[in-house]
Amino acid sequence: MSSYVELPVDEMRERARAFLKQAQNRRTVRDFSDRPIPRDIIETCILAAGTAPNGAHRQPWRFVAVSDPEIKRAIRVAAEEEEKAFYEGRAPDDWLEALAPLGTDEKKPFLEGAPYLIVVFAESYAVEENGEKSKNYYVSESVGIATGILVTAIHEAGLVSLTHTPSPMGFLNEILGRPENERPFLILVVGYPAPDTTVPELRRKSLEEIVIFIE
Repeated sequence: MSSYVELPVDEMRERARAFLKQAQNRRTVRDFSDRPIPRDIIETCILAAGTAPNGAHRQPWRFVAVSDPEIKRAIRVAAEEEEKAFYEGRAPDDWLEALAPLGTDEKKPFLEGAPYLIVVFAESYAVEENGEKSKNYYVSESVGIATGILVTAIHEAGLVSLTHTPSPMGFLNEILGRPENERPFLILVVGYPAPDTTVPELRRKSLEEIVIFIE
């Protein structure tokens, strides 16, 4: 494979450890600055997401990057309606208990205040130029991997993000004019952290808690 370059084992370890350290510094934030972000940085991060492995190389994703204040406002209003229903009756008690330490509620000002919302859609099937439908494969898995790469790329670029998944999310198709074969996957809120941003103290599971080696 022409693009593969084998590295010495010591360099592999060094790179893996450096990446782990960088990844450990990534945190989800909910308070964003309104400082603008150059569009080309967002474009580059989305191109990185588009390198994700995917079923039958169908690339079943669509990214809608929103910076328009009126569209962001519309998304916030619609999302808060769904979130209000969630917190006031739709969510089971155990779910609300799990969310309590994070201090979340139905108010989502970040949807309006952050400079960019990247709405990720999963394309359940493709529509060819002649109007015929063609099936996509492993759509959720493919889009999930692409979203993980996008989150990592945003962090690597020096920005912060928040994954937001109001349920249901059908309003995003209407607001953003997306067709019925595209299912909203999540909203990635992107920007700089607000100057006074704080994050809760969380413990990540140890290696022993997340892996089993069978040798």
